[in-house]
Amino acid sequence: MPSRPAQSKIFIIDDDDLFADCIAKNIERQLKNIDCQKFKNAIDAINSLTGPLPALIFLDVLLPGVDGFTFLNELVSYTDTAKIPIILVTSLDLPKFDLKNYGVVAILNKETMTPESIVSYAKRYTH
Repeated sequence: MPSRPAQSKIFIIDDDDLFADCIAKNIERQLKNIDCQKFKNAIDAINSLTGPLPALIFLDVLLPGVDGFTFLNELVSYTDTAKIPIILVTSLDLPKFDLKNYGVVAILNKETMTPESIVSYAKRYTH
């Protein structure tokens, strides 16, 4: 019997439950073998970075307690987690500065992003 391919893991870090659910459902509906794990804050996500690392992280910038930028600083301080691609998901109008050193591969605006863009990034970084 052929073995099933390993599941890719995606972290969704957003304190808005409805928004995080929408991201997860769009990904899981379109892509099989994806395990979306949702976190309301950065500390819970950091504490879950054990075992197989996520293939991709969707990260809100404005979070309760530790914000998204502090989370990014924590990730890049370790060799293994520094390689995880990050999609910032925010309603902030961020200045156009280079975030590639923090693993940020894209910034999606919460007000204009589409389900297709979410799935496209998930597919790109998990397959």
